Amino acid sequence: MKTVIQFIKGIEETTIPIINITRSTDGSTGTATFTFENASLFYKTVSPEREITGMFLIDKEGILSTRDINARFVQGKPKTLQATYIMRNAEAWDRFMRFMERYSNENNLTFKRA
Repeated sequence: MKTVIQFIKGIEETTIPIINITRSTDGSTGTATFTFENASLFYKTVSPEREITGMFLIDKEGILSTRDINARFVQGKPKTLQATYIMRNAEAWDRFMRFMERYSNENNLTFKRA
């Protein structure tokens, strides 16, 4: 199974995001912020049957999701889509990192420590 990000169920987001990940000092919580510049989603036809209901991180283990999504418009045109995924415990952090490892391997991404 391919590891993908979707905003509209069944339609893969092809724009590779910039992902900033933070973790609490005790390791119990974390936040991942996904920033999509000119997301391919902006160029898809959205209809009631194809609503944007969240960001879905899909891999062989299942689906992680968030509804925390914001769009930025410049001169009336969509420019940036930002989604925030919150990990509320160590298990959620570990699950998210497994998704990220698969996603980064499939999309040739690298990790840069701050």
